[in-house]
Parts: sequence; structure tokens; C-alpha cells
Amino acid sequence: MAAFYTYRCGEPVVPGERVKNMSHPIIERLRIPGPTPVPPAVMAAMDRGMIPHRGPAFKELYREILRMAREAHRTDGEVLTWPASGSAGWEAGIVNLLSPGDVVLAVTTGYFGERFAHVGEAFGLDVRRLRVPWGEAATPDQVASELESIPGIRAVFLSHNETSTGVTNPLRELAAVAQQFGALTLVDAVSSAGGLPLEMDAWELDYVFSGSQKAWMCPPGLMIAAIGPRAWDAMNSSRYSRFFWDFKSARDAAKMGMTSSTPSLTLLYAYDAALRLILAEGVETVWERHRSIGERTRQGVRALGLVPLATDDISSNTVTAVRCPDGVGATALVDAVREVGGIEIATGQAHLAEIIVRIGHMGWVQWPDIERTLATIGEVLPALMVPVDPVDLSQSVAPQR
Repeated sequence: MAAFYTYRCGEPVVPGERVKNMSHPIIERLRIPGPTPVPPAVMAAMDRGMIPHRGPAFKELYREILRMAREAHRTDGEVLTWPASGSAGWEAGIVNLLSPGDVVLAVTTGYFGERFAHVGEAFGLDVRRLRVPWGEAATPDQVASELESIPGIRAVFLSHNETSTGVTNPLRELAAVAQQFGALTLVDAVSSAGGLPLEMDAWELDYVFSGSQKAWMCPPGLMIAAIGPRAWDAMNSSRYSRFFWDFKSARDAAKMGMTSSTPSLTLLYAYDAALRLILAEGVETVWERHRSIGERTRQGVRALGLVPLATDDISSNTVTAVRCPDGVGATALVDAVREVGGIEIATGQAHLAEIIVRIGHMGWVQWPDIERTLATIGEVLPALMVPVDPVDLSQSVAPQR
């Protein structure tokens, strides 16, 4: 795969060129947890002209997108889209599936799990929290213990992959516990869908949402939701008012090959092209590529003398959170990597803002892209007063099978 270049005034950045004091921001190699690099085929697809969004060409396009999206989500049920960020998925799920005052359990393992809980509170839900220390994963026993103490539980909010900490929660097992207690599963899969194993039907998930800008390899702006049979039943008793987010309206429109409001044509062109790339590679092959790169990234981090935030058994294969060395702030490390290598990595969030950096490796990514990122981190650490021994990343972090 070619290196990921961006452009300054239309010209590609020269690899290794220092980018300090540029008047235009450069994201030469985008290694943040989203938005992620967009493949050329997806970029080219967005150059298509507009078409009537109620005409036959759009209907053919949208039906094919939804067919491929069902395949990628491993579901025979409904997958629908809205022009929005992934964050809209929290609100959409709540107003369609729940009612004011409903008791829900929010399993929070990081910043985005907390945000899901906050949205529930904003809509008047009785939100109980299972707070797991950041950098750890929730366990089925923890969830079961909480649910045993909560009468009348209506739903469990789960983050499949906690982007803020680089932790993948055991979604299948957690969802099974929720089902035992008759609770709906509302799943934030923003940084997992399209990159990590996700089996909508086999795991009997009720509602799974994601955003186009992560492993789906598209620009931001499209919210994708997979909706299971229990979720459709739950809508019959929901007492929230809704219009734009109404699942039934969206489903009725989709049956006719349309959307319930004006679609973001450009993003649907992109999603169509990205799904074709994913299905051509093979869904399970995509999952394996992410697994291999995630494993090699963690090995490479340790080869530099650094420590991942999460242990290997719960570490994400789409984003790696790395503890900064003593005396080095995350912002300083991010700035140095940008200046020396033209590579963008991310700081942490909330109380981890200056304690960790995060390396995104989801979507359109191959190992050499991450190898460059790690090599640049190793190059800048001595200037930040952190001794680093020379490391041949290509040899020392071969994938384990």
C-alpha cells in the first residue's frame, strides 16, 4: 500500500520533510483514531456528480449499499444510515428504543462510555453506571452482579471498543449476560465496526451503531445503525417523540430504496466504494489484518521501551493507547512526532490527556504505515530526554500466529 500523503497547495509532501511552521496544516500520515485515511477508490467515488435522491439510480445504489452493509455487519436484519456523526447513534438508539424514566445500566470503560451515559441522563433515563477503571475491560461477572441488583432493567449501554483507552470489551459475553436479564443491548461500535469481529445476528445484538470515519474508511458524516428484531419490538412501547431519527420511517423508506430525509450523496458514494473494498478483501480477512497489525503495534511499542495502557488480552486492534515516559507529556510527544515525521498521533482524553498517546491503526492501513509511526516515535524520544536503543521494527515484531 502506498504511503499516505496529504497535500499543501495541491503538492504532495515529501516523505521525511519537516513540517514546522507551515501555514497550512499537514496530515501526511494520519495515525489518529479517526478520522482515518481514505483510500483512493473512495476519494474517487466522491467525485461523482449529484443524482436525484428519489430517482432510480439512487434507489439502485442505496439498496446495494444496505445489502453490503448487512453482509459486513453479519446480519440478515436492517442496517440504515443517517447523515450525522457516530455520536448521533447514542441519541437515535435512546429515543427509538426507550422511554423517560427507564432504568438502564451504562458500562463505562472510558471517555466514550461516559458520554453514552451522559446522553441517557440528558433524556431522562435512570442511568446506573458500572464504572470500570480506564485501561481495563468490563467482565461478564461484573455486569451480572450489577444487573442482579437492578430491578426492572430495560437496557445495557456497551462500548465494544473504547477509543479513549484502546480497550476492546468482550461484547459477545457481555451481551449474553444482558440477554439473561431481559435487557436490550445498545452497542457503540464506532471504532470497531468494519475492523474488529462483530457478529450482529450470532451474538443476538439489538442495536449497533458506528460512524463512517473509522474502520469504514470514509470521511466523517455518516451514522450507520444495525437494528435487531428485539429492538423493533421495543419501539412499539417507546414514549419518546422523534422525527429525524425515527427508525420506522427510515426502514419504510429503505424498503423503497430511499432515505427518510435528503441523503448525503457524497458520503453514500464513499460508503459504497469502501464496502466494496472490504467485501473484496473479505470481512474475516479484514479482521485478521487488523489483529495482526494491532499485535505488531503493541510489540513495537514495547520494543521502544514504552508500555501499552491495556494488557494484550483486552487490547484493541484498531487503536493502541501508550503510556508516555516519565517526565514527557502527551502533547509534547504528539508535537514532536508531527514536526519530525509529519505524522499525526493523538493525545489521551479527560484525565489521561497528558498521560497517554493513541495510535490509530484501523481501516486503510498496512504494517509499514505503523512501522513508520513507531520509528518516528523512537526518533523523537531522545530529544525528549528519553533514552532509546536502536530497534529494527521490521525484524523484532514479526506477527505471531
